[in-house]
Amino acid sequence: MIKAKKSLGQNFLTDKNILEKIVNIVPIKGKTVLEVGPGSGNLTSFILNKNPKKFIVIEKDNDLVRYLDEIFNNQITIINEDILNIDEKILSKDKLTVFGNLPYNISTEILSKWIVNLKNNFWFDHLILMFQKEVAERIIAKHNTSQYGRLSVLANWKLDIKKIYDVKPQSFSPKPKIDSTILYFSPKKNYHELKNSKNLEKVTRVFFLHRRKMLKKPFNQIFNGNQNVLNKLKIDLNLRPQNLNYEMYYQLTSEYEKLIC
Repeated sequence: MIKAKKSLGQNFLTDKNILEKIVNIVPIKGKTVLEVGPGSGNLTSFILNKNPKKFIVIEKDNDLVRYLDEIFNNQITIINEDILNIDEKILSKDKLTVFGNLPYNISTEILSKWIVNLKNNFWFDHLILMFQKEVAERIIAKHNTSQYGRLSVLANWKLDIKKIYDVKPQSFSPKPKIDSTILYFSPKKNYHELKNSKNLEKVTRVFFLHRRKMLKKPFNQIFNGNQNVLNKLKIDLNLRPQNLNYEMYYQLTSEYEKLIC
């Protein structure tokens, strides 16, 4: 009997109705699929039933790796590794369709890693990911809301994001104490070009460090009071970080990149 490990943030999705809905979000037949954190293999079974061309799973837990290898035999390729140490671009020549019931304790770290490392040639065509509901709300948040922050700006830079539905605790074993949310991500065809994603990370980190303070302090910290940037972007420094929309942060980052060249 496989038991979830609290230390690894494991909660196994067991609700067959939810599992069926997840595998019908995008076409799987003939595709190369990556599942992150397959756990006890419940979603894995449903994905296999859709006949993918190739199926890769990444699982850190050694006990689960042995279990998955035993029940699925040669139907899947198992990589026994921490997802944070994987370079997904080398997993397949095909674009990957990615599924993941991400461990709550590292879900934002995984998503941030993928976003920051994205190049113009995306290594995936779809991401279907499960997050703690509170985290999902931060990812899809719009400006002028309390949930809006760095994660919102980073996630919406190169990705279109759609909320699919919420999942209640009783759909898992063991039951988490919070609701979960499934989000669907797809690559944007057009997005604001930046020279280095690290610069967007820096700009958003500085601006959202004191999210309830006015913009004057972070603006001066990044731009040293540069009036040309202020005039060009027409920013009211009496506003707060949550009042600027995604695009304004991308423009601020572009201006920052010009200054540091």
